[in-house]
Formats: sequence, C-alpha cells, structure tokens
Amino acid sequence: MTNKLFCFGAGFSARLVARTLRAEGWDVAGTTRSADKCDALIADGITPYVFADGMPVANIAKALTGVTHVLVSTPPGGDGDPVLNLHRGDLAALPSQTWIGYLSTTGVYGDRNGGAVDEDSDLLPSGKRGRRRVAAEKAWFDLGMRHDLCVQSFRLAGIYGPGRNALETVRSGRARRIVKPGQVFSRIHVEDIARTVLASIARPHAGAVYNVCDDDAAPPQDVIAYACGLLGIDPPAEEDFATASLSPMAASFYEDNKRVENGRIKRELGVNLRYNSYQAGLNALLDDILRKSTGDIGGN
Repeated sequence: MTNKLFCFGAGFSARLVARTLRAEGWDVAGTTRSADKCDALIADGITPYVFADGMPVANIAKALTGVTHVLVSTPPGGDGDPVLNLHRGDLAALPSQTWIGYLSTTGVYGDRNGGAVDEDSDLLPSGKRGRRRVAAEKAWFDLGMRHDLCVQSFRLAGIYGPGRNALETVRSGRARRIVKPGQVFSRIHVEDIARTVLASIARPHAGAVYNVCDDDAAPPQDVIAYACGLLGIDPPAEEDFATASLSPMAASFYEDNKRVENGRIKRELGVNLRYNSYQAGLNALLDDILRKSTGDIGGN
C-alpha cells in the first residue's frame, strides 16, 4: 500500500516534508490559502486544495481517502484551531492509529528569564498566540485519545532556511541589531524540522511532544553580526531594546527569553541535527547563495 500524506497548510516547513516524501514515492496532497498558489504545489507533485477564510476543504472525503499520515501547520485563531473547527469529524473517521503531526511552537513555554525548558516544563505562555497554541495542542491530543489516532506535537523554535534567514535580511538592508540584555532565542533550520518529522513518522509515538531547535540559543544581535561577517558587510549599530522603535509584533518576540532543550528528539527519535548552530546553518546558506550567484547548480 502506498503511503499518503495530507498537509493542512503546505507552507515553508510542511512543503519540505512533502517534497522529501514525494521523492520516496509517497502520494502527497495539501492545502493553500488561495487558488492562485495551487500551481506551485502541483510543481512539487502535491495535489492542491484550498483551505482559507473559514471555508472547509472542498471534497474533503476524497482528499482524505487513503491518507495514512496528516501534517498540520495552520495556526490557531481567536476561535480555535481552524482544522478542528471545520474537519474534526472527518479526521475522527480516519483509520485507527493514523499518524498526525501538529507543528506547534516553543512559545507555549512563555518567558523563563533566560532559563532552560524541556518538554516536561509547565506551559506558561506569555501572549495570546502562545495561549492559542496551548489550547490547540490540547485539542489535537484530545482528538487522538478519543479516536485512537497517533497524534504528536512538534514545538518549533524560530524557523530559518533558504530565502528566509539573517543573510537575506542583511542583503535586503532590513537588518537591525536590537539588544535586550540577557535575551536569547532558539532557532531551527527547516531541513532539521523535516528531519525530525520524518524520524517521528518512522518511530510514531501517540501523545509525544518534541522540542525542535538547535543546540545554540543565542542573542539575536549576534546572529545578525555573524551574517554580516559572512557577507563582508559592516554590522548595523546596536540599538537598545528599551528605546528602539519596534512594531507591536516585533516587540512581542522579545517577551519570551529562554533556552530550549532538544534532548528528546535525539534520544527517542535518533535525530542527528544537520545544523546544530546558527553558524552552521548560515555557513551552508551562504554557500547556496554563492552557488546561485555564479550559476553553479551542482552539489548535493
């Protein structure tokens, strides 16, 4: 029997998982928010469906026929998780022990004033986005327990990768070095997200929670300075967080200060991070930028 993955939200992270599984012979389908983005999914071999604005997926019964695995990356809103709001019954009808992966966030832990958290730490979200994620995780695990589905949650740190990283921020002229004393962020390369999800598919564990981050929580200004060094550009001047002009959204990212521990993905899933630090990730991304700029499409 051919494995079949359905992605609710075929975005940056889920799309890489989908492409990897397609290369292994899986059937893959997924949703996008608008019909004009369907061609991009088709180009990746993903059967597209539209899911947005409170409207259910058309022909959902057909979409879920034969599905063995479900990956969810759509964020919850003020009225809860959009997938469960519109398709709880459809998912409940999936075969027993169907694998469901929910892409959550380390924001569920809230602020620890620079302290460490692991998967057993209390969930103390600071803002409404974190609180929504806690509620969504609970709802997904409840679905799994009630209907014998193999639900696991992946709590992702700050995501970066090709086209979405500090090098691109510097190259675009948008880089700033905001300094809040003691502040650190955890990060994760999108390839290592895919690596972790695939490891979970190989070793499913109903009810499991996994922190997905690298080994090197670091101050954000250091990441920008390192990217500038790689590009041979002088770093922007440091700005004091207390007086910096930031949008409410940008400022909200500084509410939480913690070091996220990732030992469980290594112990239980055997994950070997390809990019265990932001330096390793940015070095590889720079190599990719340089290859593209010289027209070299070789390599692995």
